[in-house]
Amino acid sequence: MVSTNDIRPGQSILVDNTLYLILEYQHVKPGKGRAFVKTKLKNLSSGGVVDKTFRADEDVEQAYIDKQTFQFLYQDGDNYVFMNTETYVQISLTPSIVENKYLFLTSNQEVTIQMYNETPIDIVLPATVNLKVTKAEPAVKGDTVSSSTKSITCETGLVLNVPMFIEEDETIKVDTKNSTYMTRT
Repeated sequence: MVSTNDIRPGQSILVDNTLYLILEYQHVKPGKGRAFVKTKLKNLSSGGVVDKTFRADEDVEQAYIDKQTFQFLYQDGDNYVFMNTETYVQISLTPSIVENKYLFLTSNQEVTIQMYNETPIDIVLPATVNLKVTKAEPAVKGDTVSSSTKSITCETGLVLNVPMFIEEDETIKVDTKNSTYMTRT
């Protein structure tokens, strides 16, 4: 058990036997009455986000999440197959767990998978990934008046706005947090 005064964003807790990830946390001390804690929680089984208020000194059960390194192997229909790099055990994840993160997954890429009671609950991508450009319109000389960026498509299907000088078959570095172009590699 942990006090609600000690919880922080990024931690996982159990509320009514449901696993939640703390997205936002605010300790409120009103002028009159007792202090309380306002939180925004993400349900890790359904993906829904709820607002929940706790008393300031209330105890909640902390969930211990195991983080393991896996290698992305391939996509099998709708599922995504990963292999544990230490035990070589393969697991198959559903699109509900992978969500839009598949746009950053390339073959043999290492990712961290968060497990709770040996059940995968989330994928943690690296901060940046290198992706190959598969479709890019050619830059037209003098076209910088209308815009200095163009839309390209990467090998995973990710569509980005990049500078005009990026061409097909180049490899670019992409920020996975906000899906933005960083640099050529």
